[in-house]
Amino acid sequence: MLFLRSLLYFVGSIISIIVITVCGLFLVISPYPYRQKFLSQWAIFCIWWLKVTLNITTNIKGKENINNSPCVIISNHQSTWETLAFQTIFPAHTWVLKQELLWLPIFGWSLALLKPIVINRGEKLNAIKKVIKQGADRLSNGISVVVFPEGTRQPYNQLGEYQNGGAAIAKKSGHNIIPVYHNAGKIWPKGSFIKKPGVITIVIGEAISSSTMTSSEITEKIRNWTLEQANKHG
Repeated sequence: MLFLRSLLYFVGSIISIIVITVCGLFLVISPYPYRQKFLSQWAIFCIWWLKVTLNITTNIKGKENINNSPCVIISNHQSTWETLAFQTIFPAHTWVLKQELLWLPIFGWSLALLKPIVINRGEKLNAIKKVIKQGADRLSNGISVVVFPEGTRQPYNQLGEYQNGGAAIAKKSGHNIIPVYHNAGKIWPKGSFIKKPGVITIVIGEAISSSTMTSSEITEKIRNWTLEQANKHG
């Protein structure tokens, strides 16, 4: 039964992304906020469709810590869910992501329209410089930046090492950091087609100033906070 329900979700998500991306191509020269708002309708649909097909819902803690000022959002990475859900929770933002994602038909086109910071993970030094420079540029233009400092999705109940890229963007730009924790891997496991009904908890922490600590100190503070939330919320 879960396979059929997961298949139903998959079919709906594929049909909807094709429709929204093709229509979105006509907005390629429009201002970013309009483009982002339109393309994020796919994520909004997917989160709703998850609830309809699989009874997956979201419990948001710390919603009062969200504001409209551009910031660096640093989150653990367990699933595909967070890349969708964040678009329904946070103001306009983009992501740091690997270049291979842009090669995917339809999905990659949609990503390209959202001004991502695209990196080649095989060129680590150049990737770091690009992340810091382009991240600061996006923030200066009012676009928040989502960073998954583990670099890749981790299994549920595991936390990978945190890299300093997100903190370095914040230091370079002078913007605050919003730490985020979620347990989506419990419901939508890494690499799994089958999803389980249940409630995904997301915790949004208080803003962290980048002005008084080094990038390494900020990263360590965020990772320790994330571990605390994982112990509290599973």
